[in-house]
Amino acid sequence: MLVATLPPESRLAVAWSDVRIGGGLSHAGAASHALIARARDSLEHFLPGGHDAEIVDAWSDAGTRMALAADLSQPLPPGLHAAWLELARRTIGATLTAAQAQSRIESLQKSERLQQALYEIADLAGSGLEMQDMLGRIHEVVGGLMPAENFYIVLYDDVRETLRFLYFADQRDPYVAEPDEELGLDAMGNSLTVALLRHGQPMFGPSARIREALDVPHDPSHGPDSADWLGVPMRREGRVSGAIVVQSYLQAARYTHEDRTLLEYVAQHILTALDRRQAREQLERRVEERTRELQQANMILQTEIVERQRAEKLQRALYRITELSVTAGSLERFYADVHSIVGELLYARNFYIALLSGDGEHIEFPYSVDERDRSRESRLLAKGLTEYVLSTGEPLLADRATIADLEASGTVRSFGPLAHCWLGVPLKREDMVVGVIVVQSYTSEVSFEARDQALLTFVAHHIDGALARKRAQEHLKAAHAELEFRVEARTRELESANRELRAQIGERVRAEQQLTHLARHDGLTGLPNRVLLLERLDAAIARMGDPQRERFVVLFLDLDRFKLVNDSAGHAAGDEMLVEAGRRISATLGEKTLVARLGGDEFAVLVEEVGDHAAAEALAAALLAELGKPMWIAGRELFPSASIGIALWEPRYRQGEDMLRDADAAMYRAKAHGRDRSALFDEEMRAEATRLLDLEADLRRAILNDAFEPHFQPIVRLADGEVVGHEALLRWNHELHGPLPPGEFIGVGEDSGLIEQVDWLMYRRVFDWMTRHHRGYVSINVSPRHFHSETFAERLLQMLDDAGADPRRLRIEITEVALLDDAPRILRMLNVLRGRGVLALLDDFGTGFSALSYLHRFPIQALKIDQSFVAGLGGEMHAESLALVRAILALAGTLGIDAIGEGIETVEQRDILRQLGCEYGQGFLYGKPSPELRGSDGDDAGREPSRKSR
Repeated sequence: MLVATLPPESRLAVAWSDVRIGGGLSHAGAASHALIARARDSLEHFLPGGHDAEIVDAWSDAGTRMALAADLSQPLPPGLHAAWLELARRTIGATLTAAQAQSRIESLQKSERLQQALYEIADLAGSGLEMQDMLGRIHEVVGGLMPAENFYIVLYDDVRETLRFLYFADQRDPYVAEPDEELGLDAMGNSLTVALLRHGQPMFGPSARIREALDVPHDPSHGPDSADWLGVPMRREGRVSGAIVVQSYLQAARYTHEDRTLLEYVAQHILTALDRRQAREQLERRVEERTRELQQANMILQTEIVERQRAEKLQRALYRITELSVTAGSLERFYADVHSIVGELLYARNFYIALLSGDGEHIEFPYSVDERDRSRESRLLAKGLTEYVLSTGEPLLADRATIADLEASGTVRSFGPLAHCWLGVPLKREDMVVGVIVVQSYTSEVSFEARDQALLTFVAHHIDGALARKRAQEHLKAAHAELEFRVEARTRELESANRELRAQIGERVRAEQQLTHLARHDGLTGLPNRVLLLERLDAAIARMGDPQRERFVVLFLDLDRFKLVNDSAGHAAGDEMLVEAGRRISATLGEKTLVARLGGDEFAVLVEEVGDHAAAEALAAALLAELGKPMWIAGRELFPSASIGIALWEPRYRQGEDMLRDADAAMYRAKAHGRDRSALFDEEMRAEATRLLDLEADLRRAILNDAFEPHFQPIVRLADGEVVGHEALLRWNHELHGPLPPGEFIGVGEDSGLIEQVDWLMYRRVFDWMTRHHRGYVSINVSPRHFHSETFAERLLQMLDDAGADPRRLRIEITEVALLDDAPRILRMLNVLRGRGVLALLDDFGTGFSALSYLHRFPIQALKIDQSFVAGLGGEMHAESLALVRAILALAGTLGIDAIGEGIETVEQRDILRQLGCEYGQGFLYGKPSPELRGSDGDDAGREPSRKSR
């Protein structure tokens, strides 16, 4: 357009440089190379034209540099020259402005397409499409930004050195990608994709040139070469995590730097989309796993609910069965109700009860409901399924196949319609099978399981008891009916017989009243018993909800040494003493009291309106004073005493049993403090009870862990100090408190019965010790509890034999209390032991009853003088102790029994014992108890606890 405004055959060249549209050149009129060069050079170095037929100009506008050069066929007039330059500048500026606007439009359009592509990629990442469908859509999005007919995505694990072709689309390469297949990089060493991942930078150009640049040999197995290839890595936290590649097989130089930049930008968004997709899938998997866990937990919970409902239904059924046994109604009604109850628990459309007749020869069917067998008649015993259960006494769950096998073996023979599934359980009375309860199914849709068998067996136990009670009621009802019939008959016959019958009925009523009275009162003393006492206690506790009511107290009494009265004067005298004691207690406390006999020599008293501890203790003192008065029993004057435990009501009590228990505990405290006194239950006693409970638990754990060991104390001949034996003393290695002496735990062990288990653990260790040490004998302490077992002696000898120890080296130490328990049985045991060489020592002699009768009846080899007497020798109690020791030694000498002094701690005690004729002794003067054998150690100080019975 501009050259047309110049003279004909003029030539023109225009050059420009712009930051937005770049540089460019336009020429017309067959412009020469020199003219074009002059226009380009003027952009940097402007030189005006040299003559009138040449126009050169250069200028800048808003960042754009423009220049023109023209060769004119003839010069322009001066005025026209300036006007033409102005026209040229405006025309060139307007043209470039339009080009810039077009460039901006194209840039905006490209940005819009890119933005739209990123939105689509983000939407695809959050869509519910399958992975391959989503990647196919991403491929379409990338194809809208640049040529991408051949496109693939790989994911790279730089730790494991593996890659996966997540998506692959190619027009020439037949490779089919497996997204879940991991490929090792070592197996793809000549792959251009692997080279890109390891290089970590974008690459584009012909694939041959890129392979040459990256030193990758050509390998046709990795696909054909492409005319143009563009690959960009995807990065996550600075590490290469994959790549996106587009390639063209037909057109070279198809991809530009702008395409590379664009693909890099898109690649990161694709990676983000993949990460979001993977995170969503992981979240969905976690949600699915959690859902499955919750479903499983819900199933378990539902199962527990069903089991609990089933247990509740079973419990209700048992209650109903129990109620049926005591409610009025015929036996037939009872059977029908039982059928109804069983039908609520399992399938029981076909149900019958079979009972063995009184002569044991027939089966009777008192109740039967069946779809196919309308009537079941009694029959002689045969080989039916019912008889099979009767004979074995075990439940039978049999399906059609099991029944066929039993019939084939000749064990059973079916009667009536053949069941598809048959379940029968025995009814027992006092371990004897008296009948069978049966359910059966005639259809394969209903089968019984082991759970149904267990359920029916459990219910059958209760049905049998209820049936026995119901039949007893029926017999009683029949007896009543017969009695009424006879009464009516006798009434019609004779009026006098009627009066006599009425008298009998009155006597019967009185007998029933007396039975009711006896059920709530003691038969010996006529006092209320435990049942009535607990009723009154519970009522008294319930009344304490009124804050205006005054407190009440429970006294628990136990007569001291009552067993001695029974053993010496006889049980008749003991009963007379109990009656008198009950009378005195009732007379002492007045009307607002309830005196009850709990059994044996134990009484309990409920006293209303007792304000405080002082009043309660005053009541106890009055009782002790009254009971302490002499009474004549069986021609003897006795002076009884009692130990009383006191429990005053506190808000923490909810049941009468709790108060009675605490009063009982306080009574034992009173006995422990010397008898003939009272003790008030307090927090210290509660803490002591808790301590004893904890100690019992520790003792049980110690038995399981075998935490006991014997310590041995030498027994010497006083004349020369020669060791003749050892006493094995029990020690407990407590896990927290270290070694414990027996005084800390023997009481708990005796009360709980655990001491027997402890002793057997101890004996085993002692016998093992005897096999390693062969000097003298060893004595072991035996609790009186052991003599309650008929097999104690045999078990002890068997343990000796198993350990390989010599029975003649063993001595057992027993107390006087053990000998008084059951003399014939204990005498037999001691003779059995003596027959094998095991001799008996009487421990703590002089502290118990010291009856002379058992010294010559029982095979006692030696008396052990209690250390309390030995301790008094040479001290303030010297005279009394000396007299007692001299008497014991004289008794032993008369009976030909050895004597052993216990607890010798000083030379003076030893010398006195030796002068009195005591031949043997033991104590700290000769050695402390220790786990291993030691010689005499006269320098040891201290004293073995007086309670050394273990």
